[in-house]
Amino acid sequence: MNFFRFTSLVSLSFFFLGSSHVAFSKPNLIFILCDDLAQGDLGCYGQKLIQTPNLDRMAAEGTRFPQLYSGTSVCAPSRSSLMTGRHTGNCPIRANRELKPEGQKPLPTGTVTVAQVLKSAGYATACTGKWGMGMFDTSGSPLKMGFDHFFGYNCQRHAHSYFPTYLWNDDKRIDLDGKTYAQNLIAADTLAWVRAHSDRPFFLFHAITLPHGNFEIDDLGLYKDKPWTPLQKRYAAMVTRLDSDVGHLLDLLKELKVDDNTLVVFSGDNGASFEPKSEVGSLFDQSMGGKLRGFKRSLYEGGLRQAGIARWPGAVPAGKVSDEAWAFWDFLPTAAELAGVSLASVHDGLSVVSLLKGGPAPQREAFYWELHEGSSLQAVRFGDWKAVRNGPSKPIELYDLKTDLAESKNLASEKTDLITKAESLMNSMRTEHADWPLVDKQPGKKKKK
Repeated sequence: MNFFRFTSLVSLSFFFLGSSHVAFSKPNLIFILCDDLAQGDLGCYGQKLIQTPNLDRMAAEGTRFPQLYSGTSVCAPSRSSLMTGRHTGNCPIRANRELKPEGQKPLPTGTVTVAQVLKSAGYATACTGKWGMGMFDTSGSPLKMGFDHFFGYNCQRHAHSYFPTYLWNDDKRIDLDGKTYAQNLIAADTLAWVRAHSDRPFFLFHAITLPHGNFEIDDLGLYKDKPWTPLQKRYAAMVTRLDSDVGHLLDLLKELKVDDNTLVVFSGDNGASFEPKSEVGSLFDQSMGGKLRGFKRSLYEGGLRQAGIARWPGAVPAGKVSDEAWAFWDFLPTAAELAGVSLASVHDGLSVVSLLKGGPAPQREAFYWELHEGSSLQAVRFGDWKAVRNGPSKPIELYDLKTDLAESKNLASEKTDLITKAESLMNSMRTEHADWPLVDKQPGKKKKK
């Protein structure tokens, strides 16, 4: 079986002003994106019951970013924001939209992704795990969006099964017996690809499906005999398995002697699957003692803040916790700066190279999010003020994150001038699009579990 079939290199000079050659060696870039992890699921973020020694060590050897924000609070638009450098007021994908028989609404032709940017700078590129932004016969195929290699699930609906009957190797279907744990194959392919491409700059987008539902695991491990429910045991085992696979990848970088020249960023794609008072949310304190309000599909902090970690020995400070805020759409310009590429494509992000290396975050007017699942949701953060509108006909709520991280005290009636500013930002920071109108209820949409 050939795991390393590469697509032809397509010129992207149309999108870029050009590449600048720099004296230092271009760093390898790895973005590890897990699925539906709560910030509080990791030991380095305060978790007491689930063991995550490798990610805890990664945090000790790097910097934690508790205010790393996802693109939005569900899968496809959050990933699209990460790949395109656009926030969800401008991103071409602003909701999960399923296609039959398999796949999601694709990224459109002409989209510029971080993989294309890095490929133009001579990087080998791979996506392993889950894509969810276009099947192989569409404009959004990972193989048309700058990736030399893909392995795993393309469709996020298909990715709900951890014992699938097939996976994809590039655009070729690999039939399985339905008894093989998919993450075993994905992890093996990931390590093999890194090993094969460690002699040149590489970009790996390792989009691990754990710990997303259906909450299946092949080995309960440490949690087999815990006095917990079956779901609690499975969830804990999935988080620890995620941690183990990150550890194997970090160990390989050291073995290959590319550790000191590799930036690894870890995050989740959105907040936890579970309501804080549920059997999983409550046992593992996913709201972190009520510190974070909301979870997946909300635009409160619990739906958006991620368990951000960055590690790059000698460049990213070790053992540091940075309270500076940044977001998924900053990754594309950050990668471009590290690769020595000048961007001409339109993007919303700002490079955070200086922040990653221990400096301040770049100054910006605001962060913006929207989501079109059920009612169209909007949120904007400017300074420490956070405004949320849970539908176009709903009033804007206002919170002071500096004194009220839990978003428990709505100050809208007391700060009418800030409500006016928030509404102005909500209007100005989004681009109208026929596919993403602001509505109180999406046509034909049912509430998802």
